[in-house]
Amino acid sequence: MKERAWETISSERHFSNAHLAVVTDRVRTPARSEPRTWTIVHRKAAVIVAPMTRDGKIVLIHQERIPICEAIWEMPSGQIDNAGERARETIEQVALRELREEAGYELAKNGELIPLGHYFSSPGFTDERGHFFLARPVIPCPDYMRDESESILDCRLFTISEIRRMIAENEIRDANTLSLLARLWARGILPAEKPANSCE
Repeated sequence: MKERAWETISSERHFSNAHLAVVTDRVRTPARSEPRTWTIVHRKAAVIVAPMTRDGKIVLIHQERIPICEAIWEMPSGQIDNAGERARETIEQVALRELREEAGYELAKNGELIPLGHYFSSPGFTDERGHFFLARPVIPCPDYMRDESESILDCRLFTISEIRRMIAENEIRDANTLSLLARLWARGILPAEKPANSCE
C-alpha cells in the first residue's frame, strides 16, 4: 500500500523579510488523515564550517548574538543567499566565503572541504537546515581585515581537549557548533579521549 504524502491544505503568511517568513499552515501528514495547523518560520538554509589546522586545532569565533544578549563561541557559519550575485554561489563557495569573512582563514594548498551532511536546527518551529563542512587544513588569510558589521569580537585556535572542556563546562552553547562537533566525533575525525575520572 502506497504511503500518503505530506500535503499542505492551506497557508497563511503573517510576516516576511529578506531572511525569514512566518506562516500558519494546515498540513495533512502521512500518519494522520485530519489536517494539523502549525505556525512555521521558513528560514534560508545555512552553512557551518569546522576549520581545522594542520596540527588538529579548531578555529572558533567569539560573536555577539543580539537575540540572547551574549557573545558566544561558535564555528563560522552563514545563510545561503539565493538573491542577487550570490545566487550563483554553490554551497561549497558559501562555506569558504564564510570561513574567510568570519574567521580570516582559508584552505591551505591541497586542503579539502569535506561535506558532512546536514541537520535541522529546531524542527519544532522552523524548516531551517544547516549544511556541515570540515575545512582542513586551514591557514590564516593574508591581509585579513575583520568586517565590523559581523559583530565578531575574537577568533582563536583551540585544541580538542580545550573544546571538550568548554562543552562540559557549558562554555560552548551554540547548537550549530555542538551539532557539528558531534558529527565530527561520530565520524571518527576527532579523537575520542577517555574522561579523566574514567574507571576503565
